Amino acid sequence: MDKFIWIFLTLLAGAFLPIQAGLNARLGKAASSPVYAAMFSFLVGALGLILYILLTRQTISWPGVRAAPLSLWAGGLLGAFYVTVIVLAFPRLGPGLTFGLVVAGQMVISLLLEHFNILVANPSPINYMKVLGIALIIAGVVILRRF
Repeated sequence: MDKFIWIFLTLLAGAFLPIQAGLNARLGKAASSPVYAAMFSFLVGALGLILYILLTRQTISWPGVRAAPLSLWAGGLLGAFYVTVIVLAFPRLGPGLTFGLVVAGQMVISLLLEHFNILVANPSPINYMKVLGIALIIAGVVILRRF
């Protein structure tokens, strides 16, 4: 049962991405600055996380945080890059093409990370069926763009 809850929550999180992009794009237009819209998105998200941490009394390992390599902090920069690009791309490309490209990019990198055992718990080698799956995703993006 636990796996089904995570499948549902992951699907829901994915469904929220185009909604978030649309809201952020409109905020960027209202503010006349997509970059400020991305920053405001992160600020509101950070406040939401702080509230969640306080309400649920989350704990942290400060020694673990201090010992973590600096490279692990790049996740925040990647998140900022992602949100900013989506705010800029969404009004230009539309939700279908924007998130078709996002999914294609995610799948290509995921396949490489799993194959080379980078940042993953369980390596999984590339095979023809996985490459076919990514090719079908890319074909879907092409079809979205052409029709």
